[in-house]
Amino acid sequence: MFSRVREPTPLELEIDRAVRELKNHAIGSQEYTQTLDAIVKLHRMKEEEKPESVSRDTMAAIVANFVGMIMVIRHEHLGNVITSRAWNMVTRIR
Repeated sequence: MFSRVREPTPLELEIDRAVRELKNHAIGSQEYTQTLDAIVKLHRMKEEEKPESVSRDTMAAIVANFVGMIMVIRHEHLGNVITSRAWNMVTRIR
């Protein structure tokens, strides 16, 4: 529905240029091999740029904190008033 067109990064543009350059050389030639090596290096650089995903341990801690807060708030809502400590129980994500 709301698709944003993302501008390619300079690294992606360079990869595209190198792939187009492969068409100008015969397979197995020295120039073809050098260009292919450059493409491999560029792809490695692109992989290093990607942000690391959130670990399962971090996700488990987030879910446990959220469930704990909901349980305390729900207990207070049912009439068993305890001064709210739900937000103080949240561990700080490092």
